[in-house]
Amino acid sequence: MTALAWTSPEAADDGRATRLRRELRAVHALVHRDLLRLTGQRTHTAMMLIHPVLYLLILGGGLAALIPQSSLGVDYRTYLFPGMLMMTVQTPAFMVGIRLITDRQSGYLRELLMAPVHRSTLLLGSCAGGTLTATVQGAVLLSLAGVAGLPYDPLLLILLLAGMILASFAITALALALAVTLRRPETFHTLMGLVMMPLLFLSGAFFPLTALPAWARVLSDVNPLAYAVDLLRRTIALRVPDQAAAAGIEWAGRQPPLPLEAALLLTGGALALLWAAHRFSRPE
Repeated sequence: MTALAWTSPEAADDGRATRLRRELRAVHALVHRDLLRLTGQRTHTAMMLIHPVLYLLILGGGLAALIPQSSLGVDYRTYLFPGMLMMTVQTPAFMVGIRLITDRQSGYLRELLMAPVHRSTLLLGSCAGGTLTATVQGAVLLSLAGVAGLPYDPLLLILLLAGMILASFAITALALALAVTLRRPETFHTLMGLVMMPLLFLSGAFFPLTALPAWARVLSDVNPLAYAVDLLRRTIALRVPDQAAAAGIEWAGRQPPLPLEAALLLTGGALALLWAAHRFSRPE
């Protein structure tokens, strides 16, 4: 006669707590790895910040004298600043996808998969690390708010930082969703080169979306960067009313509420991450 195994509720709770701690340690280890890479590759990190800084100081400063403030509602440097914040977080967020592919090729990913944690936990750790490093680099550019004519208002900076976290999460999740379907880093690099600048140009980062032709406006309506840039720009107008820029995203001639734009970024990122986790759960 076979004895039935019985597990007490307390033992089951302890087992679940142990598994949760193990999953959280795995996430922490992957985030810590990305932070070590960020601090250990200071030259690379500084080089990624050069482009948005040059755009803000040179392009913004030069065109500010040519573009009348009445056409944008604000000085061109102020108008450009949210777009440059997105430009700053876009590159490190997309780099997460490249690292996933190179980790697969080098065999490091196979070693990670041997850990007693769920595959989705490893993907979540990669997403969290990418989101954090992208936000940190965006925060460095945020320190130049005064150059863009913005006050160093603590609440404004916190709100802009929160917007960058949402945008970094959404872009990182999209990068991972692409990376789990590709096998070669060269393919991802090529795709990134084809996608990154069009996404930025169709986001309203450099000029109002109303200046785009009708077909491009349709693309802007499904561009996550357009909602991120609009969210940051309208956040500035919320805290500094005299810095209200020209309208960005519009639905039937009306701007969507700010909480809705934030919710769309969060939902889009979550759906992309869930889809990536579903694909990543398949055996290698």
